[in-house]
Amino acid sequence: MESGPPPNDLCSICHANFHIPCQANCSHWFCANCIMLVWQHASGTSSCKCPLCRRPITLLIPTEHSLSQRHDPEVAQILSKIHAYNRVFGGQPSSFFQRVQDLPFLLHRLLREFLNPQRSLPLVIRARVFVAMIASVVYILSPIDLIPEAILGIVGLLDDVLIGLICFLHVAALYRSVLYLRHAGS
Repeated sequence: MESGPPPNDLCSICHANFHIPCQANCSHWFCANCIMLVWQHASGTSSCKCPLCRRPITLLIPTEHSLSQRHDPEVAQILSKIHAYNRVFGGQPSSFFQRVQDLPFLLHRLLREFLNPQRSLPLVIRARVFVAMIASVVYILSPIDLIPEAILGIVGLLDDVLIGLICFLHVAALYRSVLYLRHAGS
């Protein structure tokens, strides 16, 4: 299960085959050097916006294949730029809305990593994800609610939705920190 850009896809910046592909937190793929040039051309002092969807890019994740080519001086130089970018902008997203927008990207990658036997998450992260998911499922399925459905009807589901959202945001934040540490420390 290789995590890389879709087959037969091209970089949307240079319109060529990917060279050192990186995935942004908005799920779009770019050549690492291309997205670094976009960032440096735009500002260099604030995070760049995705050329496709205009969302702020707060995390760039190179492919495992790119990381394995670190001995090549050109690749090493570009990966060091990605590392610097992630170190500056790879912290938590600045707003609640940004965190909610990043949910599909982070949860999709997390699920793919859970299902891939060749990748392993730290045991502490796996345990925290498991406990968060079990606790939220138990709360949602239990008859005890902060806002009871029996009295308020559909409005009573609000607390269940909020608990689920909080759980997913917590899990996404955990996985984002794993990705940040894994790729910023590389």
